[in-house]
Amino acid sequence: MANPLARARYLLAAHTPRQLPPDGGFEVAFAGRSNAGKSTALNALCQQNALARVSKTPGRTQQLVFFDVTAGSGGAAEVASDQARYLVDLPGYGYAKVPKDLQAHWQAFLAGYFRNRFALRGLVVVMDIRHPLKDYDRQMLGYAVERGLPAHALLTKADKLSRGAAANALQAVRRELSSAYGDTVGVQTFSGESKLGVEEARAVVGRWLEF
Repeated sequence: MANPLARARYLLAAHTPRQLPPDGGFEVAFAGRSNAGKSTALNALCQQNALARVSKTPGRTQQLVFFDVTAGSGGAAEVASDQARYLVDLPGYGYAKVPKDLQAHWQAFLAGYFRNRFALRGLVVVMDIRHPLKDYDRQMLGYAVERGLPAHALLTKADKLSRGAAANALQAVRRELSSAYGDTVGVQTFSGESKLGVEEARAVVGRWLEF
């Protein structure tokens, strides 16, 4: 079966709400702390090597980056806005050195995006399996749960652990997520390098996008 995410192409980067595309159709957002492996995960899901930039320098994504996965050779330009399909790469923070005023801008922008964006259908939170559920991860999950949106946690870099250690980490995160959020947040192990869990994650995103 063909992978509809493979047709992803860069559309635009938004630094303010007015730069966002029309609020119709379906979009899935991806969040992750600096160096959690978000770019690698997006590239793996879309079967592309350089769709999302992979950098050794954390915090390079400084805007909401939209990738168009709308059916048709012309993408969203060919269809009504209510049929558009997007993946949205959210800015990643953590230990990245970000000025306080920019942090405040992004916090307000993201809060408004989650609160008001009609097209948003789900959130994928990318976490390094060795360092899961940091404050940023909880904040992003909180945005989704508050809005009533489904969320899915990708425990990336699972290839860095033994199979037993990865399974133990998965169970620990699953218990904590279940306790905090009930059944609204899914979780799985993932590796963009070994392709572990790629099909499972792709199926979740595809379901939210109604492919």
